[in-house]
Amino acid sequence: MPIYAQIAAELRENIQQEVYQVGDKLPTETKLAEQFAVNRHTIRQAIALLKNEGLLRVDRGRGTFVAAKTIRYAIGKRVRYNQTLKAQGWQARFQLLRTLEVTADINVAKVLEINYGESVALIERLGLADEEPISVGTGYFPLKRFPDLLEPKNIEILREKQSISQFLQQVYGCDHIRRSTCVSARLVQPRDAQWLALGLNQPILLAESVNVDQKGNVIEYGVTRLRGDRMELFFENDLTK
Repeated sequence: MPIYAQIAAELRENIQQEVYQVGDKLPTETKLAEQFAVNRHTIRQAIALLKNEGLLRVDRGRGTFVAAKTIRYAIGKRVRYNQTLKAQGWQARFQLLRTLEVTADINVAKVLEINYGESVALIERLGLADEEPISVGTGYFPLKRFPDLLEPKNIEILREKQSISQFLQQVYGCDHIRRSTCVSARLVQPRDAQWLALGLNQPILLAESVNVDQKGNVIEYGVTRLRGDRMELFFENDLTK
């Protein structure tokens, strides 16, 4: 076994036995090189191996840290955020950050298929897994379709349900079907960095979704920012058609 693989095996065992716990910072390359009596290049190879396995993350300018377990989230026809996390052993919940009425800009109006300047409801939520922030999602809903969406009684139902899909079904008898999703990578913005407990140089996944009702009418434009070091997105094909 190559020396770097032997070092990786020892570090892997230390992580599994919680000598190094999630979030802990590993010693510097220089100190690890001294500890294992090898050069720094060999240490880099060992770290790269464990990084590829998802056990370590390297934050530029900060060091190497023990990574938390990755959360896999399926992108399919239905939005099943809570069920997906629960199936992986995570306790999922949402925290409402903002609920307000705004006017649709050109992009929002185009996606929602409404006129520029029409009133829309903006609902922003922080997604947590075992109380750790993993996503910030902003949803835009046409108030022409849901005129009383922002009334306190409805916001309370949404807070209780913890699910946009269940809320829309209960209050409006409206289905919530994902029509499309566009995923890209970018650096986190300052406001989201605070909510997600990330450094400003950290990458996130940006998922823009268009959701429709059972008749195919657009009912939501969603913009979700997910922690790139914690979330893994995969796409499910609907084989029923």
